[in-house]
Amino acid sequence: MNEQIKKIVLAYSGGLDTSVILHWLKSTYNAEVIAYCADIGQEEELEGLDQKAHATGASKIYITDLVEEFAENYIFPAIRGSAVYEMRYLLGTSIARPLIAKKQVEIALAENADAVAHGATGKGNDQVRFELTFMALAPQLKIIAPWRTWNFTGRNDLIRYSKDHKIPVTASPAKPYSMDRNLLHISYEGGVLEDPFFEPPEDMFLWTRSLENSKDTPDYIDIEFEKGNAVRINAESLTPAGILKKLNKMGCEHGIGRIDVVENRLVGIKSRGVYETPGGTILHIAHRDLESITLEKNLQHLKDNFSMHYANLIYNGQWFHPERIALQKLVDHTQENVNGKVRLKLFRGNARVVGRTSENSLYSASLASFEGNTNYNQADAEGFIKIFGLTGKGSCKLET
Repeated sequence: MNEQIKKIVLAYSGGLDTSVILHWLKSTYNAEVIAYCADIGQEEELEGLDQKAHATGASKIYITDLVEEFAENYIFPAIRGSAVYEMRYLLGTSIARPLIAKKQVEIALAENADAVAHGATGKGNDQVRFELTFMALAPQLKIIAPWRTWNFTGRNDLIRYSKDHKIPVTASPAKPYSMDRNLLHISYEGGVLEDPFFEPPEDMFLWTRSLENSKDTPDYIDIEFEKGNAVRINAESLTPAGILKKLNKMGCEHGIGRIDVVENRLVGIKSRGVYETPGGTILHIAHRDLESITLEKNLQHLKDNFSMHYANLIYNGQWFHPERIALQKLVDHTQENVNGKVRLKLFRGNARVVGRTSENSLYSASLASFEGNTNYNQADAEGFIKIFGLTGKGSCKLET
């Protein structure tokens, strides 16, 4: 098998795992290894990446700016779909993997590579997300997943290997947890976080302020939406990535978007993850609230029902599957009238909606009012209740 693989494109971040993998692939397969890094908002983490890749043995490195594509074609569709996994996780890692893998396939085909490789472990979800994308877009490419084949058993083994082979990495046994960062979030897992009763150390968080150190005065912001997409903040038009960057900054100052969860991985393992998703949290709250006045009741409830399934598809790596694509069309149809403005108060870890307005609003103050009006005859409610309760009448006997 090794003789058949002459060129490999590796999804490379410059961190411990992929740095060791790059060196290991070249040694094990005696093949040319091309490093590929997707710029999806890591910012300063990309500094010096090209030198590091070449120093580790890469013949070439691609650093591809995908920030706007990530925001517009992946994050925003997920927000339109109200995609939240297990009612808490905003899918910051899950939603990024299909885009990373898609571009990796494009590079592999352009370079006439034989194989693609990733650094996901055999216990996690990312292996599925990468490989389902590879299989959907270029099934002819071989897939190499070192964590499923080599003899290393953990990150301490990788740290020793990196020292033995003089691979430039910053990880150490004292701080072995894994971190993943992009425009939408930062995730932390592993190491000291594997004890679900252990409180994360404050110095771990790179974005959000603690509640104790957050701003002591609130900020009010207006977010305007068109067809379910945020387009303006405080009347300033911004690109999708610009929207998230601005909301990230504001959310971080108020300590918004930290969650600490134990989630159910696709492979059946319960895993503890700590996440910072400041801008995404604000957007989800604002978008959901605008839907409350622009979606008809039954349509809103229908969307709520399939949003959970939509989130599962993203979490499970099925972004390019026909089911997700068809469901996205249904999602986007529901968003035709999700236009308007939401006002939020940001303060002490909370993004609280304090106002909403829309030209497509279905809210009627006259109908909702407890004061008298001519549009609703309260006496009609008696017949409605009798009919509505007919099937349950007499079905529950009180015990005496």
